[in-house]
Amino acid sequence: MSDRSAASGSGPLTGRALVAGTAEGAVLYSSEPLSFWGGYDAETGEIIDRRHPLAGQVGADRIMAIPATRGSSTTTAVLLEAIRRGTAPAAFLTRGPDTFLALAAIVAAQLYNRAPPVIALAPGDFDALRRIPRARVEPAGTVLAR
Repeated sequence: MSDRSAASGSGPLTGRALVAGTAEGAVLYSSEPLSFWGGYDAETGEIIDRRHPLAGQVGADRIMAIPATRGSSTTTAVLLEAIRRGTAPAAFLTRGPDTFLALAAIVAAQLYNRAPPVIALAPGDFDALRRIPRARVEPAGTVLAR
């Protein structure tokens, strides 16, 4: 992960690619963790946790920036179903490693031959995402504002 903070907006953000890949899309940012079990509708891609700041938003095909997942390993099951249905986010950007997101993406790559990239960012770089409306994720873990 980057040693410098990109909070100033200078240059790309560089994180650790837990699951490498390329994606581009609108950034859906929250400073609050999300539980996919009861919080994300795998059928529609909607965030259904009514207490979450992103409630009512659709994560499908977007770059989802959440600091971490909340809850248990059922996050992996919900996300796998969303990937299978094509309603999962295009990529995940987190504040540090998130094992449940990484596990879901790794298993999806094996089962469905497709997986969203999962990039762990340093806290300052993650916080800079709140000002980035659209981004591109590169396989090495670089995130570029678009």
